[in-house]
Formats: sequence, C-alpha cells, structure tokens
Amino acid sequence: MARNDFRFHVTKRVRYAEIDAQAVVFNSRYLEYFDIGITEYWRAAGVHDRWPHHASPEFHVARAEVDYKAPILLDEEIDICVRASRVGRSSMTYLFELHGKGREDLRAGGLLVNVHVGEARGAPAPVPDEFVSLFEAFEGCGLRA
Repeated sequence: MARNDFRFHVTKRVRYAEIDAQAVVFNSRYLEYFDIGITEYWRAAGVHDRWPHHASPEFHVARAEVDYKAPILLDEEIDICVRASRVGRSSMTYLFELHGKGREDLRAGGLLVNVHVGEARGAPAPVPDEFVSLFEAFEGCGLRA
C-alpha cells in the first residue's frame, strides 16, 4: 500500500532494549510496535472515550503476520501506520506499515486479525455494532465483510 492509504500513524523512537547484537530492531519487537499502533489507533478512533479501559470490548489475537523489508536501527524514529481493513462477524483485521519518520520509507508491513470474545476465556462473539461504527467513521468507509 502507499503510506497515504493510512489515515493514522504514531511516531516512536527505537530504544536500546529493542535492538539485537547488530544494533537493528529484534524481529519480535515488530509485533510490539503493532500493539502500540493498535492502542493509539483505538484512542484516536474514540474507543477509550466511549469505553473505560477496563470495560472496552475484549479481543484476542488470532493471526499475526510481519513482512520485513529493511532494517530499523537504534535511535531511529519510525511511524507506525495502522488501519482497520475488515470486520467479520467476530473478527477485525488491521493492516500495518512501519516507515522512517515522515517518509515513504517502508521497513515492514503486516496484519493482525483479532477475535472478539464475550469474556476473557470465552468463545468468539459478534463485534459490537457501536464499536464497528467508531472505526467506520474514523476510516470514512464501510468495513463489514
């Protein structure tokens, strides 16, 4: 995708604890960056305004993919770009791209599929309509499959 296909991004600086012996970001950290992106995306879409943190809908990761394109280095600033791309009956799919700050400079892309559950150990449950409406308004398009 083109970077401008993402309406949202959050900037993060790479810390020493996130790198490996070659001074590049360790591969598992990319999923942490996606998690930071989801948290801030939800905040920007209004989830935390509508539901207190302890009462927001519960989602579990069902699938995670990372496509590594180019290394991210110590102390570099990156933009974590996020967008909701699809909502199924009980799942939401998010797309991600990591770029050098302020540039069309793709370092990695990926996706997360999160499944809504009625309770922490529960079975999949329909994604609440009000929740989907927040993301559709934020993205400016329909997301239901």
